[in-house]
Amino acid sequence: MTDKVTLRDIAREVGLSTTSVSLVLNDRPCKISAESRRRIKEAARRKGYIPNQIARSLVTRRSQTIGLIVPNIESRFFSSLARRLELGCRRRGYLLLITNSDDSAANDAELVQTLTNRGVDGLFIVSSTANEEPGALAEVLGSLPVPFVTVDRRVEGVSCDRVAFNNEAGGYLACRYLLDAGHERIACLVNVSSGTGRERLEGYERALRERGVEPDPSLVLPCDYYISDAYAVAGKLFATDATAVFASSDNIALGLLKCLYERGLRVPRDYSMVSYDNSAADVLFEPALTSIEQNVEELSSAALDVLFRRIEEGERGELGEPEERILMPRLVIKDSVLAR
Repeated sequence: MTDKVTLRDIAREVGLSTTSVSLVLNDRPCKISAESRRRIKEAARRKGYIPNQIARSLVTRRSQTIGLIVPNIESRFFSSLARRLELGCRRRGYLLLITNSDDSAANDAELVQTLTNRGVDGLFIVSSTANEEPGALAEVLGSLPVPFVTVDRRVEGVSCDRVAFNNEAGGYLACRYLLDAGHERIACLVNVSSGTGRERLEGYERALRERGVEPDPSLVLPCDYYISDAYAVAGKLFATDATAVFASSDNIALGLLKCLYERGLRVPRDYSMVSYDNSAADVLFEPALTSIEQNVEELSSAALDVLFRRIEEGERGELGEPEERILMPRLVIKDSVLAR
């Protein structure tokens, strides 16, 4: 078995100190000539030198790892977000550690502490619905020694960098499109325990009032962001006179579609529908669902930009004020709405 090549081996070959070799291979500032740099890197390449990340971290004071906390990795939206964040971190030379909180407030706080103790250089946090109120997570974040960005959801009581879509605007666009198609009795399946859900509901109600239609509480059907919960709640739709539905997430839409199909009902023949997220899931259904798109590429790009800029600022000791980037969703028209 070939012995592992060390910094000392390379230093001996090029006739320079181990410190000089370490500084060059770790891309640290140093007064070493371009020719010496070239010789060091050439020797490292020829000998097959593999950096020791633990030793490198001691020099650079970086672990080259970032943590991500999501509430439900099985969600198409969050799994897509995790994939794009992982790619973005890898391109920057970082490893992304992905964790799942199961939408638990207690797990949120525990995972933040666990990842921080593991030495991550920064965190992306998509909090559970319960953490949209001040609590254990807010307390932990208030004294966190590494930069972090909250993504998609707000953590109340914490002043921090945040990247999210305008949920109120998304709810408004969805309901307005159904109104433009001639529907006035529009049901809304929505997670009212979530800040994102409440904002989407506000947009739905604003669109109704703009058209002179007073929102009817009996048409608001609360449910969580899970297919099974939406399926259980969907039966209540049949007791209403709704002709259209705003399903405020793709998981909610899928649970509703399952219930409708089991009863021999079809979209848009029996109910017009607008969904939310515009995930790839609706390719399984005919017709494809008109939906509000939250562009995950745009969201992940903004989150990566904010976090890595903050990491660099921290190294220079030049931390600026918290930044909030609110992105605009868009309506993607497909085939799930019929005009009346």
